[in-house]
Amino acid sequence: MRNLSPLSKLAVTAVFIITTVSFPKYEISALIPLFLYPVIMFRWSKTTFTRRLKATGFVLPFIVMAGVLNPFLDKTPFSVGGLFVVRGGVISFITLILKGILCLSASYVFAETTQVDELCGTLRRIHVPKLIVTVFLLTWRYIFVMEEEVSVMMDAYHLRSPGQKGLHYNAWGSFLGQLFLRSFDRADELYQAMILRGYNGNYFYACVRGKYSALKNWIYFLVLTALVLSTRFINISELIGSIFA
Repeated sequence: MRNLSPLSKLAVTAVFIITTVSFPKYEISALIPLFLYPVIMFRWSKTTFTRRLKATGFVLPFIVMAGVLNPFLDKTPFSVGGLFVVRGGVISFITLILKGILCLSASYVFAETTQVDELCGTLRRIHVPKLIVTVFLLTWRYIFVMEEEVSVMMDAYHLRSPGQKGLHYNAWGSFLGQLFLRSFDRADELYQAMILRGYNGNYFYACVRGKYSALKNWIYFLVLTALVLSTRFINISELIGSIFA
C-alpha cells in the first residue's frame, strides 16, 4: 500500500469517511460491512494490532463522551429482532461509536502508509493554499520536537524526585509553564536555523509526479470507491440475512 500515490489514498480515505458519516443515526447493520475496509487495509499495510489499538484507543474516549447522553435524551422505542425494546438513544450511541472507530481506522491507515512530505506535495497539487500546507508540515514536525522536550523535562523531574511514579499534581502548573517557555525558545531557534539555511517562506515539497503507476492507482481508486459507495445504497447485512433466512 505504501507504493500507491498519496493522492489516490487521500481520495479513497475522504470518500470512505464522508460515506461513513452520512449514514443515519439508527443504521447499525448497514455500517458493519464497512469494517472490511480497515481490516483489509491494516492487513495490506502490515500494521500491527497493538499500534492500531493505541491509535484508536486514544481518541475513542472523546467520541464516547460526545454521545454518552444519547440514551437519556432520545427515548424513541426500537424493537431489536422482536425480542426486546431499547431506546433510540442507545442505537444512535452505538452507531456514533462505530462511525468513530471506522473514521479513525481509515485515517490511521492513511497516515501510517503516507510520508508527510509527499502528502504536503499532494495537497499543493490539488491547490490547497501554500500557507495552510506549510503550517501543517511544520506543526507535524514540531510535535516530535515537543516530545523530546517533554522527555528531557521528565528525566530531570525524576532525577530530582527519585522513587516517585509519574508527575505529582502539584507540579503540573510549573511543568506546563516551563514546557511552554522551552518550546517557545526552541521554536525560535529552529526558525533562525531555517532562515540561515535560506528559508524565504517557500517550502519545496517532495515531488511525486511519475513516481507511482497511474494504472495501479486508478484501479485502486475506482474499485474501492465503488465498493464503499455501494454500501451506502445497499444494506449488505440485511441482504445477506434475507438470503440465509
